[in-house]
Amino acid sequence: MPDCCNLRAHRQVIARRSDLGRKVGIVANPEDVKAQPKTPLLDNLEEGPWPSFVKEIKSAAETNEMSADLLQQLELSYEEKQGHWKHGGIVGVRGYGGGVIGRYSDVPEKFPHVRHFHTLRVNQPAGWFYSSEAIRTLCDIWERHGSGLTNMHGATGDVILLGTTTEELEPAFKELTAAGFDLGGSGSAMRTPSCCVGEGRCEWSCYDTMKVSYDLTQAYQDEMHRPAFPYKFKTKFSGCPNDCVASIARSDLAVIGTWKDEIQQDDEAVAEYAANGVDIQRDVCDRCPTRAMNWDGTHLTIRNEDCVRCMHCINVLHKALRPGKEQGAVILIGGKAPIVQGALLASVLVPFVPKEELFETLQELLSRIWDFWGEYGNNRERIGELIQRVGLANFLDGIGLDPVPQMVSAPRDNPYIYGDGGAK
Repeated sequence: MPDCCNLRAHRQVIARRSDLGRKVGIVANPEDVKAQPKTPLLDNLEEGPWPSFVKEIKSAAETNEMSADLLQQLELSYEEKQGHWKHGGIVGVRGYGGGVIGRYSDVPEKFPHVRHFHTLRVNQPAGWFYSSEAIRTLCDIWERHGSGLTNMHGATGDVILLGTTTEELEPAFKELTAAGFDLGGSGSAMRTPSCCVGEGRCEWSCYDTMKVSYDLTQAYQDEMHRPAFPYKFKTKFSGCPNDCVASIARSDLAVIGTWKDEIQQDDEAVAEYAANGVDIQRDVCDRCPTRAMNWDGTHLTIRNEDCVRCMHCINVLHKALRPGKEQGAVILIGGKAPIVQGALLASVLVPFVPKEELFETLQELLSRIWDFWGEYGNNRERIGELIQRVGLANFLDGIGLDPVPQMVSAPRDNPYIYGDGGAK
């Protein structure tokens, strides 16, 4: 479609939306926006095969002055090799202590339309299922009250609405809630739970991730919207050990689906894979981390007592192997990205919980963890860092759990233990 047709279509859209409410930085006629300034440094980021955020900001800048000023301020930051954003205090919406990230320009005299550039976090639906109408509603609200720029989905999992003024926070929030949306978590609070698609579309899911995520979201509204923890607390739910939401690396409490009995095996389907050219020995058995599988050329044998539920064999022979029938989840604790201290992978806390008991177990466990963390955690100390500081034994004693072998992440360096309790 020629550019002139695109321009006419966009004018018509803006005209239709003219009676929908206030607009921040949006002009009714795209021609009224000043010619976009030259941004040679940002232009370099449009090159290459990957999608470019610069291209998207330029597109928004055609009809939105906030996005136009954002481009100029970013270019200045690249030129001077320093950021020009500052945190000028706490902003939010009435009744909530979280969900809004305050951001201000430290050069407002140069770029007045981004003097405020606050971010709203909107609680995403479990599994990220949207209707087209829901997405259009979000976009319409944000074009009326903000920059029109979104991030779906960031590391938080929320819908990230980037850039609005302090005055527009309440009107935007009012429209979001009227449309059925709510804000997510921010600050030292429980962050918005997120999950994989689970039983909604995945045949490997060992529990209903979306139901648990939704129920947890509903149960802990106060902990999400009114920060009261030493630092942030993230929960993520994966339906199987493939861990498609990377919960083991990105959440304080990870819930990963697993099974307790034997892998379900269809010998005829295994033979069909072999007949169709799959090298069972090389591609399956040799890549099993515990060498728990044997292939004699006609039959695949699995020593299930040695299986560590890595999912590799099931991923390769997905028509022949399935997770066991006794399904549930393992609960892990302590994962985080390298912010204050280094990155941590979550460690096993509860090796197996039947899926029928999962939600109640999580509620009881969270209550104990938060009580201990609130009592002994330092400011800006994640739960994994607290466990490192006080020791796993003290943490388990504090929350009333007994140690089990699955909690051992690595054997001790020195295996020689003597009766006096010392190593020699």
